Amino acid sequence: MPNLHSALKRVHVAEKSRRKNRSTKAKISTVRRHMFAIVLEKDKEKARQTFREYCSVLDRAAKNGVIKKNTAIRRKRRAALKLAVLEKAG
Repeated sequence: MPNLHSALKRVHVAEKSRRKNRSTKAKISTVRRHMFAIVLEKDKEKARQTFREYCSVLDRAAKNGVIKKNTAIRRKRRAALKLAVLEKAG
């Protein structure tokens, strides 16, 4: 255990941040899986809605520092490419 009060506080803050970040990352993974499953089903309208939700979740995570900005951009771009393939195919 830390000896200093400030070090003890950092332990508590780090644990709180870890729980929040873990929750956000789980949300990202869930929405991503959901979106890619819908793309495989070839449901365009649901895919568009889920894509918007996925982008929103990524942007919020990047804004709060859970993931880096470029990581969010890269993931959105890859999802957009999958959506574009679906749009073009049908």
